[in-house]
Amino acid sequence: MAFSERVTRLKSSLIRDILAAAQRPEVMSFAGGLPAERCLPEVDWSGMPAGLGQYGMSEGEPALREAIAAQARRYGLDCTAEQVLVTTGSQQALDLVAKLYLDVGTPALVEGPTYLAALQSFQFFGADCLSVGLTPEGLDLDELRRCLEQRRPAFAYLIPTFQNPSGVRYSAANRAAVAALLDEFGVTLVEDEPYRELNYEGAPALPLCAQLQRSAWIHTGTLSKTLLPGLRVGYLIASPELLKPLRALKQAADLHTCRISQWQVLQWLGSARYDSHLAEVRAFYRERRDGFALALSRHFGDLADWQVPQGGLFFWLRLKIPLDTRTLLDAALAQDVAFMPGEPFFAEPDGHHGLLRLNFSHVQPERLDTGLARLAGVIRSATSTQKEF
Repeated sequence: MAFSERVTRLKSSLIRDILAAAQRPEVMSFAGGLPAERCLPEVDWSGMPAGLGQYGMSEGEPALREAIAAQARRYGLDCTAEQVLVTTGSQQALDLVAKLYLDVGTPALVEGPTYLAALQSFQFFGADCLSVGLTPEGLDLDELRRCLEQRRPAFAYLIPTFQNPSGVRYSAANRAAVAALLDEFGVTLVEDEPYRELNYEGAPALPLCAQLQRSAWIHTGTLSKTLLPGLRVGYLIASPELLKPLRALKQAADLHTCRISQWQVLQWLGSARYDSHLAEVRAFYRERRDGFALALSRHFGDLADWQVPQGGLFFWLRLKIPLDTRTLLDAALAQDVAFMPGEPFFAEPDGHHGLLRLNFSHVQPERLDTGLARLAGVIRSATSTQKEF
């Protein structure tokens, strides 16, 4: 059969493949960013207007767009409801960005490591992904300047708040410096913030988009991490000059996001009930994060190094002996444990060994020690085999 040229670049998501393999109830999965079942709120559909069964606006329901804009203004992003597009999850926002900017060979700047599904989307459209490394403070500023001087990317895709997969939160100084560099070179910023509300320590950070003076920007978010991922409601907020083409791309993609899901989100967003729910979710995940850190110390203290994340859902581990962690997947699944190798989070995965991402939100605490002990055993076995050669 004859398919389009871009289909040759289509890759299955390793995370989705692992999650499919980990569907057995006995598997302890540290692989995906799944919310804890206990943090999925009960929802009430009884007051939903019957008219929501009709077609809706491509941009999203007006009341929800206003609620999203009001939330963004509270955390420092000056915007109006007219700048908001409601999307089918924040993944659709990334798809729209790729369609707007990318042809085969177009340079796009990403973090190294970065969100795997963003890489999947950008590379599908033929992007030449330019990686800039991360430090504990955020982007490596010297490396960023060199990259911008050598190549002019169509956009910079950054996750400054509890970065996926590393968990890094850019410092205030790093954010200001990154914004200044993007302004200096006139590079559009795509700021992805799915974990902004999952903040366990420190004050909320000002979005990078709010610190730009002249560059265009797109800010994306989602309700999947704080409400129900099954609703598939995300959003993008963009600088005015980008709205017309983004709106047209959204119309061509799906006509509009599910109105019924949008209505449910609107029942929560901006309400006292939502604030109370967020407080409970943060407390719950903070406790799970702390328990996970203790368990890591027991089982991985001699195997890896890591930082305790201040928010988000992941620990990022660097093994002391740099194995290709992709080769450990089958052995781990045979022990009923799933994890996410670190290599696929890089635009050039073969140059980055000994890294793995572990989710701390999903596995029940009573199974945590068993799961991490088994995973540590798989790594020790592979390490001892490597030492023999």
